[in-house]
Amino acid sequence: MKNNYHIFLLEDDLSFGAVLKSYLELNDYNVTWVDDGKHALDKFRNGKYHICILDVMLPNIDGFTVGREIRSIDKDIPMVFLTAKALKEDILKGYNVGADDYITKPFDTEVLLCKISAIIKRQTSAPATDEVIFTVGSYRFDSKLRQIQRGETVQKLSPKEADLLKLLCQNQNQLLPRETALRKIWGDDGYFTARSMDVFVTKLRKFLADDPNIEIKNIHGSGFWLEVKD
Repeated sequence: MKNNYHIFLLEDDLSFGAVLKSYLELNDYNVTWVDDGKHALDKFRNGKYHICILDVMLPNIDGFTVGREIRSIDKDIPMVFLTAKALKEDILKGYNVGADDYITKPFDTEVLLCKISAIIKRQTSAPATDEVIFTVGSYRFDSKLRQIQRGETVQKLSPKEADLLKLLCQNQNQLLPRETALRKIWGDDGYFTARSMDVFVTKLRKFLADDPNIEIKNIHGSGFWLEVKD
């Protein structure tokens, strides 16, 4: 039985599109597949979707153009771009259109599935922006005071350390995409900013190291996962 989440898939490669549609449906998603950009907007207007997966290289109208038009129709719908090109300019162009993620072909379909799940969870969960106190294993994290406490030991965090830990806590036991953290906290997803974030993640691991049930995992090519075992 399929869930209520509906994916809008735009992919012109008939073989790959059919395989991807079947794979997503096997994982309980409803999928509307369009293979030409010129038909995409009419199809999108006539449906209700939770996320768009858009190929960039298309005949007639490219995926970025379709993405801009979709964003003008629905400013909140998440978008993931697929492309065979890994040029920095194209990646930045995708994010400027309003992409939530960008995946270069060929890619692992399980990684795509994980990203879709994480995006939909963030989109459908109740806003957590007003939450101040978090319980992380045996730690108590006060995001307003920027401190974590375990027993009598209190560790003060820098503003960015606190912002990153808060974002991880809001996505506890699920994927936090690297690009999401970079854009929300640093406002930039460039190479040097990404390396800077890795340093902050290492610091957070040290701050939480006394509880063996806590692990901040690096999901290669995707992001980070704050795992807290029961």
